[in-house]
This record gives sequence, structure tokens and C-alpha cells, in this order.
Amino acid sequence: MKTFLWLVKREFWENRGGFLWAPVITGGVFLLLNLMGIIAAEVIGARHGINFGASGELRNVMSQMDAGDMSKVGLALDVAMYSSMAIITVVLGFVVFFYCLGALYDDRRDRSILFWKSLPISDTSTVLSKVVSATVLAPAIAVVVGIVAGMAQLVMAAVTLSFHGINIWQLLTLAHPFRVMGNLLGYIPVYVLWALPSAGWLLLCSAWARTKPFLWAVVLPVASGLLITWFGIMGLFDLPASWFWKEVVARGLLSVFPGGSFSTTHGGAHGVSINPSSGLNIFDLSQSWAAMGTLNLWIGVVVGAVLVAAAIWFRRWRDDS
Repeated sequence: MKTFLWLVKREFWENRGGFLWAPVITGGVFLLLNLMGIIAAEVIGARHGINFGASGELRNVMSQMDAGDMSKVGLALDVAMYSSMAIITVVLGFVVFFYCLGALYDDRRDRSILFWKSLPISDTSTVLSKVVSATVLAPAIAVVVGIVAGMAQLVMAAVTLSFHGINIWQLLTLAHPFRVMGNLLGYIPVYVLWALPSAGWLLLCSAWARTKPFLWAVVLPVASGLLITWFGIMGLFDLPASWFWKEVVARGLLSVFPGGSFSTTHGGAHGVSINPSSGLNIFDLSQSWAAMGTLNLWIGVVVGAVLVAAAIWFRRWRDDS
């Protein structure tokens, strides 16, 4: 176990730019753009004599709100915290995608695999450490950065509104930061299982391809999908082309991007609802964890485990010399 932890630490040290600095810089740019937008709005408002809230309008509006209206304000603040995580998850998907593609291929390309194989470390431990780094470590860091950025976004919104007559502490008490934190952290186990087939496929291509693993990883499933679609158009075989594109191509390549599991239990965007008392239902733990009860997720886990096992086999026997 101690050796395995050191292997995961090694992956973090060698990929700190993607695992740590990519989400940090993304969150920083997001906050900077929001701050620039707030300053621009204030300056434009001052130039045109717009000073909404200066005489207490917003304070009066807040005082006339009932419990339902207050819940809606709290929901808006929660959405502000979630918004910082949205762009970070996109960056996370690209980081994990290209990390898995190069995780085993780069060792063979620069011949550092000879050094690592000279150590008493099994190929199984090496590959599994990369799986854990991609599906657990990277999203955990991204979520922590997203939470920090979300809290900063909440404070920025509250401070801005405080200049327009609203009590900052009243605003902060309406938000639900701990619920947002719990929902984001609680989604990580779902992501680990959902991303496994994609991570396994990319690692397999990384271990197997002698050159250009990206082309092999993308071209093989896409070409297969095009072939199946062509057979359907020509009427040669009655093959489920739409199912293949969704469950094989998209799932095999894009499940490293967070949020794909929502389509299984919510039917995509049409399944998203807003409840002022509980927030966005799609982020609630009882909803996000509903994917755990779907056959789709567990079939993907089995397929992902097989692909990871194949990556371990190629890591052990692949000889590019």
C-alpha cells in the first residue's frame, strides 16, 4: 500500500501542471472575468447615472420577500457557486483524456520504462496508480479548486450587492455552501465508476499503440461507428447505429468528462429541475447517486475493468525495441 501511494504521488509530481495548475488557473481566470464584469457594470452604471439600490430600493425589496422568495435568492447564490465548477469540469475532462493517452505511451517513447521495470514494482500497480490518478486524484483536486472558486464567487456577489444596500451577512446566510460542497464531493465516486471505460480504453491505446495513440484511440471507434451507420443506410445489416454512437463511441471517449452519468438517470437536460428548497435536483446526492442503480453504469465498469486488465497485459509484454 505504501508503494502504491508513492506511485500516485509520482503521477501527481510528474503531471502537476494538468492536475493542479490547470484547474487553479481556470478558476482564477473565471473569477477575474467575473470581477472585470462587475467593475465594468458599476462603471457603466455610474457614467449613465444608474445607481440602483442607493436609496434603499433593494433593501426594501428584500424586507418584503417571503420565505419562498428568500429560498429563490439562496438558490441563485448556490448556482453562482456551481458556475465556477462548470468550466473547471471541462478542463478536467481534457486533462484526464490526454493524461490517460500518454500515461503508458510516454514511458515507452522516452525509454524511462526500462528504469521503472528495473524496480520491484509490478505492472499492475503501475497501471492501477494511473487509473486512480486519473479518476480519483485529478477530479478531487478539481472539486476542491472549484469549491474555493465558488466560495470566492459567492463573496464577490455578496460584496457587490452590499454596495447597493443589501446586508452582506443576510445574503451569505441565504446560500447553502455546505450543501454545494457535499454535492460536489459526493459526485466523485460516481465519476470514478462512470469514467472507468473511457480511462481503460485510453490507457489500453497508450499501452498498445506503437505510435500516435490519439489517432488509434479516436479513429478506431469513430471509424467503426461510420461503418455501422453506412451498413444501416445501405440496408445491408439492421445494426443499432445510434446506440453504438452513444454507448460505445461517446461513452468510450467522453466519459472522462464529468456529468455524463446525469443523462442515464435524468434523460439529459430535460430531466433537470429546480426546487427552491433543495436547489438544482441534478446536483443533489440522491439524484447523482441514482446512476449507481443503473445497469448502464455497471456494464461500463465491467468493460472498463477488462480494458484496464488488457492495458496491464500490454504494459507487461509490449516491446518496442
